[in-house]
Amino acid sequence: MESYDALLASIAPATGETRIILDPATGTPVGEAPVHTVEDLEAAVAAAAAAQPAWAGLGHDARSAALLKAADAVERSAEKLARLLSREQGKPLNGPNARFEVGACAAWLRATATTPLDPETVVDDGETRAELHYRPIGVVGAIGPWNWPMMITIWQIAPALRMGNTVIVKPSEYTPLSVLALAAVINEELPEGLLTVVSGGRDVGEALASHPAIGKVMFTGSTATGKAIIRSSADTVKRLTLELGGNDAGIVLPDADPKAIAEGLFWGAFINTGQTCAALKRLYVHDSLYDAVCEELAAVAAAMPMGNGLDENNVLGPLQNQQQYDILARLVDAARDAGARILLGGNPDPEQPGYFYPATLVADIDNNNPLVTEEQFGPALPIIRYTTIDQAIAMANALDVGLGASVWSPDPDAARGVASRLQAGTVWINKHGNVDPRIPFGGAKQSGYGLEFGTEGLKALGQPQIING
Repeated sequence: MESYDALLASIAPATGETRIILDPATGTPVGEAPVHTVEDLEAAVAAAAAAQPAWAGLGHDARSAALLKAADAVERSAEKLARLLSREQGKPLNGPNARFEVGACAAWLRATATTPLDPETVVDDGETRAELHYRPIGVVGAIGPWNWPMMITIWQIAPALRMGNTVIVKPSEYTPLSVLALAAVINEELPEGLLTVVSGGRDVGEALASHPAIGKVMFTGSTATGKAIIRSSADTVKRLTLELGGNDAGIVLPDADPKAIAEGLFWGAFINTGQTCAALKRLYVHDSLYDAVCEELAAVAAAMPMGNGLDENNVLGPLQNQQQYDILARLVDAARDAGARILLGGNPDPEQPGYFYPATLVADIDNNNPLVTEEQFGPALPIIRYTTIDQAIAMANALDVGLGASVWSPDPDAARGVASRLQAGTVWINKHGNVDPRIPFGGAKQSGYGLEFGTEGLKALGQPQIING
């Protein structure tokens, strides 16, 4: 018996169709997921709407206390959750992967519960007193991705619940079991009806985005799907927070130490085997350091073991699904055919079970190559040579997305000067992709809009109300 079988048993049984979920590392069954319908969504929305006023009426302190208990529940089931996540998503237990993700769920629940949010006095001049408050929106819809299914679900539901809303979660069809199990654990500590997972297909997602009783939708996923949600939400004037696709650039300045930054560059690009929206996806290196950075990065990448996620030695796993594997393979093959130099990888074993693609570094590649201009979302990093800072900034800003970016230099002032010129929601210095529950996070350009995390993230799940007088 698998250690997570009890978790799967805790998931509410489906009344209709079910679907077998397969392990992307082995192709073997992980478990059986319910296939919920639009009718199931309607029932969930009705229950959430009925439960919401009492939950809102408890106030911040009581809601925060419930979230803290939910964090304790996640920690009690942490290893079972991590093993289920590893089987379903493919990410290894160790490294910044499955155990890391489950731990982040508990940490984010606690941070969200303890972030202060007091009314703001905006004018008090003796004649006029105006205060800004944030009231619950009502029912919130949360549509999540398959790459960090548990953690991003927490990013969505924790502030929604803290602010007095109830939540309907629609997980990715690739990773429903992880989200269903996480919700079952959290619901051990929450009143009934506050948090419901509706594990359906595209029809359920479309119905959620257009439902008149849902006041806000939070979505993490592709830009194309985000645009569809915008369109389908228009008739009901929904509030939206969208964290969409990225193609993050990193710029290595001429004064950087290639050996000192190599491991940080690697994890910036290859965390979760490259399947992260805010991962480093194209690296610009000054001509004077180019060969040395390529050499040091290749040495780090070659030492990182890839394989089945339940093997404690591995830190890189498979791609989660065949579609993503095919996208990555096409982009790497196109780069090779165009004359780019494969430093490492690019040679998947066709006989190996699962969607494994080796860690791949591609040098001497044109900035207009599809591996640079399209989001690969996998373990392949193009490394582009530049000669002037202005050239690097222009190339980094050339795309229509801007989720994150990074600058690498031992000189903080020089790095911040370059960072201020980059068109991205977050620019990291000497790291990439590090998120913090206290620090707002959101995209620029077509990487979405709205902020998550910290006080700003709480405000995004509330309806502003001015009391004037």
